[in-house]
Amino acid sequence: MDVPLTSKEVITQIQKLQNQGNSLRKKEVKQLYPDLMRSALHYYPSWQHAIEESKVG
Repeated sequence: MDVPLTSKEVITQIQKLQNQGNSLRKKEVKQLYPDLMRSALHYYPSWQHAIEESKVG
């Protein structure tokens, strides 16, 4: 499977979306940023888990 982003890039992208006030709803992210969603689900068990990880740092 082609994974366009590293796990660090996934977290950075999620944080960037949060900081810009964009929605982090799974359906919207999957539609607008398919590479981000694909990569996040490759590295983390769920989209919610990836969001949680982005808040830890």
